[in-house]
Amino acid sequence: MDYQTMRTFADSWGLLFMVIVFVAVVIYTFRPGSKKEADEIARIPLKDEDGPNKDDKE
Repeated sequence: MDYQTMRTFADSWGLLFMVIVFVAVVIYTFRPGSKKEADEIARIPLKDEDGPNKDDKE
C-alpha cells in the first residue's frame, strides 16, 4: 500500500467509521437510565469501605 491509497481510505471509510463510533458513544451516553449508572460510577472514589487509615493524622 502506498501513501495515496491509505490516504484515500482514511478520507472515506476511516471518516465514516469515526462518525459512526462518535454517534454510538453519544447515544450510549444519553440513553434512558444512564444517569443512575453514571451517578454510581462517580461515587466510587468517595466510598470508604475499610474506614480511614490508622496512620493518617488529621
